[in-house]
Amino acid sequence: MKTVVRLALVDPHDATRSSLKSLMLGIDSVWLEAECSRYDFFFDVVMQTRPDIALVALDADPPKGLALVAKIAQELPDCHVLVISTSTEGNLILQAMRNGAKEFLGLPLKLEDVLSALERIRQTQMARSGETQVRQCHVVAVAGASGGVGCTSLAVNLGCILARHEHNSVGVIDLDFALGDSDVWLDIIPDYTIQDVAENITRLDYSLLKRSLTRHDCGVFLLPRPVHLDDNLKITPDHLKRVIALLKTTFTHLVIDTSKSIGALDMAAMETAETVLLVTQLDLPSLRNVVRLMQYFEHVEGLTEKIRIVVNRVGLEDTQISLNKALETIGREIYWQVPNDFATMVEARNNGVPLMTQAPRAKLTRALEQLAQALDTTSSPKDKDEADDKKPRRGLFGFLGSGAK
Repeated sequence: MKTVVRLALVDPHDATRSSLKSLMLGIDSVWLEAECSRYDFFFDVVMQTRPDIALVALDADPPKGLALVAKIAQELPDCHVLVISTSTEGNLILQAMRNGAKEFLGLPLKLEDVLSALERIRQTQMARSGETQVRQCHVVAVAGASGGVGCTSLAVNLGCILARHEHNSVGVIDLDFALGDSDVWLDIIPDYTIQDVAENITRLDYSLLKRSLTRHDCGVFLLPRPVHLDDNLKITPDHLKRVIALLKTTFTHLVIDTSKSIGALDMAAMETAETVLLVTQLDLPSLRNVVRLMQYFEHVEGLTEKIRIVVNRVGLEDTQISLNKALETIGREIYWQVPNDFATMVEARNNGVPLMTQAPRAKLTRALEQLAQALDTTSSPKDKDEADDKKPRRGLFGFLGSGAK
């Protein structure tokens, strides 16, 4: 979980102060230390409470507000001053920054702008305290080369494995609005779904989004697909990107299970992600689709560099294609191999429990644990070294592993 920052605010206008208070109370990463209605009293409040952030609204009396900004910046340099105003006049912004403000935001406030400003302040705070690694959210999109290749099973179990580490907080998003079944894998009956988010997208705030998530006992949070099929569900790529941006402020990892249509929402998810796992099996239709998809992805700037080919169900007896032949067919390196253990996977799904609970010692579970370690960019250097040691090597045929025929 990201570090909580302590914030004190001052605004002589009751209406905007109340709105600011409600906004800040809806952000989990903010602790509202104090609120004040008078510029004259706020400096004493700040000196007593010593917050990480002092939020100063200038509209009631800009000269007095600017003088307060300068006094706080001079007397309490460890307190980051965030200034807000309905005015975007250049001279006002310049004077506020000269007086020591770290951020200047316009009113009415947009939640994403506030979250971005808080994150920049938090990074500065961590750098000052000597923490060289500022944690960022790692977004992983899981896409399939065809239906039934195991995308949902990989996405859900990766999320659960990542969530069991106390330094991680993980969210899983199900983008298959028609036939998604991530809730089945976790035996969850959600009170809210992504449909609730879509219907309230114009007034979406952090508290509403958080209520739409359902927490599993393992620690992972799920944003599931709608309960009913609904042709009127309207959510645009921009809406989805906003949802992801809000979730990134809270979670260290987001795992997105895309649909098989590779539609606009799926492409938006992949463009937003840092890593895209393209899941395939060793059969001709899947491998052919990998080639087709890679050709399509080449038209999207920067997307092909994110793609990691994951071969699922390696060792399946019915397959007639070896890993060597698959390499020749797709013309790309295989990032990871997941062994076939269909019986264990089906049992875990039917019981609605993650693999790490159902079969913690299974070879399949260990392979996904190692994949999760490789994707966990927020883990410690020691953990990362261990993951690299377990990762398939990139020698001439090292990536083929023991599953090669």
